[in-house]
Parts: sequence; C-alpha cells; structure tokens
Amino acid sequence: MKAARLLSLLLVLQTRQRVTTAELAERLEVSVRTILRDVEALSTAGVPVYAERGRHGGIVLLPGARLNASHLEPAEMDSLSLAGLDGVQRKQLGITAAHDMAIRKIAARRAAGATADTSLAELVIVDNSGWLAADAGELNIAELALTLRSRPRLRIEYRSSGAKHATSRVVDPYGLASKSGRWYLVADDDHVAKLFNLDRLEHYAALSEPVTTRPDHDLRSVWDELKQRTEAPGRVDITVRLRESRVDLARRILGSRLTGTAPGDDGWRLMTVSYPDVESVRQLLQFGNHIEVIAPESARQRVGELATDLADRHKMTPA
Repeated sequence: MKAARLLSLLLVLQTRQRVTTAELAERLEVSVRTILRDVEALSTAGVPVYAERGRHGGIVLLPGARLNASHLEPAEMDSLSLAGLDGVQRKQLGITAAHDMAIRKIAARRAAGATADTSLAELVIVDNSGWLAADAGELNIAELALTLRSRPRLRIEYRSSGAKHATSRVVDPYGLASKSGRWYLVADDDHVAKLFNLDRLEHYAALSEPVTTRPDHDLRSVWDELKQRTEAPGRVDITVRLRESRVDLARRILGSRLTGTAPGDDGWRLMTVSYPDVESVRQLLQFGNHIEVIAPESARQRVGELATDLADRHKMTPA
C-alpha cells in the first residue's frame, strides 16, 4: 500500500466518516478489493477504521478519531503503509522506532476523542512467521532496503536451492517481499521475474547503472505474477488414501496442491494432490504409514522405490 493512498483514504474519511467502498475505490483509482485490504491494514495498525456491511454500509472512521497527517514524519508514514508487517519484520526493516512513534501519535489522537471502545491493536496480534521458524539469516535486510531506494541494478552471489555453491548474476530489482516469515528479493533476471530467498543471498553490490525493469511492471504486479506461477495447479494428479486423523495436517502442509477429497474406507479418506511432476511425491513420505498412493502407477512405483531405499538405510545391523 502506498503511503499517499493510505493518507488520502484517511483524509476522505475525516471529512465524511462514512464512505462506500465503491466511492473510495473510484476516488483513489484502485479496486474495491484493494480498499478492503487497506482498511484491514489500517485496523491492524490501530487506526479505528472498519468496513460495515449492509445496504447502508461502507468504510467507517469512528467518531472523534482524527489523524493529522501533518504530524507524521515520512518514516512514520512509511511504517503505516507497511502496516501488515509484524514486530519482527519491522525490526528487520529498521522501521520499529518510526512505527512505534506513529502508533503513539494515533493513540494520543484517539485518547483526545474520549472513546471508550477498545482499539483493534489491543485485540489483534500479527505474527507472519511460520510455526517453528528458524532464526533469520545474517543478511541485513534494512541495509538492502535502503540500497534499493536508489533503484540500482544489483550484482548478487546467490545459491540456488540444492546447489553447493553460489553463482554470480546481475539482476534488476523491483523490491522485497515477505511471505510466511521469509524475505525474498523480487527481481528480473535476464528479463524473467524471479524470487531470490534472502537466506541464500550470500552477497550483493549496487552497480552504477540504474535498474532496467520491464515497462508497465511494478513490485505488486510482478509479485502477483510470481504467486500465480508458484501456486498454479500442477500437471500430475496423484490419488492417495489418507487416514482421517491426518486430513487437517494434510490441508495445512499441502495447501492449494490438495485439489480434491472424497469419503474412503472406514477411517480413511481419498484425496487428490496436484504436483508439477511425479518426483514431487517425495513430499508425501512425511505422512509415513498414514498414507497410500493409489494412482497413477508411476507415482505409486516411485513412492515404493523411495520407501524401500529409506527402509534399507534404517535396517538394524547385527550386534
């Protein structure tokens, strides 16, 4: 969310307090879905604004709540425009102090309104890290973000997944993205959009020439492109039998790859998992003896080969 749009939204609400999402979308030249995302982000940041459903509903700023944009510093406005980040991510970006000051200003203004309602900031906590997430890598994300502000090309030393050594390449960055507790550099590599996991980015250097990204593309559009590419349904449908007790776990682990489910035998459930290739059935080994691959035969055979190899490695040696 851009700081200018966030402040424009608040200023409109300050004058009218209640505005329909359609009118806000038209005024700010964005979609209704974007307006709703902005409102959710502002609410999470402690701004008393919410979406009201119904025939006469719309976006509402609580009476007495006023945000004077002239009292916010540029860094504070930046922190509010990134309201979806949690405390750890704000610290990694180096905007914790600015964010805390902005929230204090909002709290002071809220107190002046003498409202007795509990703020959403006291009722909602945002933690974007995955469960059992490891500590962040050594890369200084705040320094990288500061480097990207001047929009240079970057020479990076990056180790691809599974590779032993990093390779050097020149990329054209759009910016940074945080997804499920991990940070990524979003950049064009030889005019192709790619995600570079910062945990495997060993070194970077800003070059003298400016970034040359593809025309009519920005960070948000490229991120959407990469998400669609990553989360698109696979080309191979795998039919499995899974114990009912592991269905919730499967939904959590497999996510959008789980494309179908139906009742099975007593205590079991039939499920369809979509993968880009048969070799990806390796992921299903983590379900152990709670799963059986039914079809296609190539997938069933591959799981059998992997399970046999695993069993051979764990055979007990004679005393």
